[in-house]
Amino acid sequence: QFQLVESGGGLVRPGGSLRLACTASGGTIDYYAIGWFRQAPGKGREGVACISSNGENPNYAHSVKGRFTISRDNAKNTAFLQMNSLRPEDSDRYYCAVGSHDVCVASDFGSWGQGTQVTVSS
Repeated sequence: QFQLVESGGGLVRPGGSLRLACTASGGTIDYYAIGWFRQAPGKGREGVACISSNGENPNYAHSVKGRFTISRDNAKNTAFLQMNSLRPEDSDRYYCAVGSHDVCVASDFGSWGQGTQVTVSS
């Protein structure tokens, strides 16, 4: 079981950018998919972006495609989510997760971080 810590969230104006990081401990992420999910209070967890163990063919939610980029640095046991052109509707708590498949289905991810809050507001 991995321990995951997200960082990089905060308050940003519409059109701004943030870069989230997810640092893993308790094992190596080399052979696992990484996913970023978001969840608003009272709503289900939405898959935002997921990436395979080798970093190829990332998958994105339609709402973030072209604005968000997921990446990973296995040597640092860390994954990233670069978020550009942020919109108020991107405001949520963002979680990273480690799992077995690069399709963003929450039930396929077994280890989760505590999340980092992203607020997009003028």
